[in-house]
Amino acid sequence: MNGNVWRDGNVLRWLAAYGASLVGDGVYFLALGWAAAQTAGPAEVGLVMAVGAIPRALLMLGGGVVADRFGPRLVVISSDAVRCGVVLGLALVLALGSPGLWVLVLVALVFGIVDALFMPAVGALPPRIAGPGQLVRVQGLRSLAERVGHTAGPPVAGLAMGLGGPASAFAVASVLFGVSLVLLVAVRIAPLPAPAEACAPTSGESPWRQLRSGLGYIRRHGLIGPLVLSGALSQLGTSAPMTLGLILVSEERGWGPGGVGWIIGGMGLGAASSALVLTLIPRFPRAGAIQNLTLIIGSAGIGGLVLAPSLPVAVALAVLTGLVCGICGGLAVALIQTATDPSYLGRVSSVMAFTAVGLAPLAYPAFGFAADAWGVTPIFLAGAGVSMAGAIVGTSAPAVRRAELAFA
Repeated sequence: MNGNVWRDGNVLRWLAAYGASLVGDGVYFLALGWAAAQTAGPAEVGLVMAVGAIPRALLMLGGGVVADRFGPRLVVISSDAVRCGVVLGLALVLALGSPGLWVLVLVALVFGIVDALFMPAVGALPPRIAGPGQLVRVQGLRSLAERVGHTAGPPVAGLAMGLGGPASAFAVASVLFGVSLVLLVAVRIAPLPAPAEACAPTSGESPWRQLRSGLGYIRRHGLIGPLVLSGALSQLGTSAPMTLGLILVSEERGWGPGGVGWIIGGMGLGAASSALVLTLIPRFPRAGAIQNLTLIIGSAGIGGLVLAPSLPVAVALAVLTGLVCGICGGLAVALIQTATDPSYLGRVSSVMAFTAVGLAPLAYPAFGFAADAWGVTPIFLAGAGVSMAGAIVGTSAPAVRRAELAFA
């Protein structure tokens, strides 16, 4: 493996495949909602989107078992191929006629199930394509790819739909998934070390037992367990304030939709800067302690947003918060993946993805009802407090405080 990760063709192929997949996701989801809106009313649009999101969340942990059982490379290539084929098929159906809502529901269901396999598998690949000393840089590059993917997806979808409607957008998404597939096939995956193979899941074990084994592994591990719990609390505490909460705060302060855009843009700028920091800084001594410190600062910054006296102050806080939270997340993932036995990488990756994709959105309705009852400011601060509790979990774990990362 190349010592300079940004010159390692294998890592760059994986990164380009991941980025193409993210842009494809953005195009697909926007086109799906638009196609549903053309076919039915708002309630049905919500149904179509939920049909895809619910199985993805429910099956995410099972996707980690599949990745560990059959290997992440096989799972990620197979799931990407299915996504490409399904979306291309939908593009052809829409181009040839006007299918009923049931077609969109079926595609959303299949896509959600396959996504539950794809996400843990792609998250388990970095330790198999880069050495331990390069994982922080890989996470920095991955964060950059996520920023580019999330930013580029909606404009690409809008351009495609402007030229040929949802059918055109689905065709573009299928091409992007196809590009991702070709690049993933070319990625070389290092074999599992012999000790890990000895404890790897066998075909005789039931999937349920493998899942329980993975959850038990996380719970017992002195470093991975606290970091996963810390991340889950942080996601649970901040996901609703940083989405629904920002809308309510901007409305209450008279900042309007533009204010929300400026604050979210500031967060994005800070997060992109953190990706550059993780990629370019040669090493992070006392990585565990830095991870805890950045989570404390980030949690305080999120709480400070609701107390900001003006929009410029809130935007400045958002930039700082995005920066420190990005460093916090990158270091946490690198520490977890470095410490994880390779035979458990898929299941550990699936738990992290579940806390980000499946668990955090459950806070939205609770946040809305609580903000309506007690006001947005105290509930926003309560969310920051839950995130701060995650920092307390990390700082109270000796293994996290002492954790170090190897650097090439």
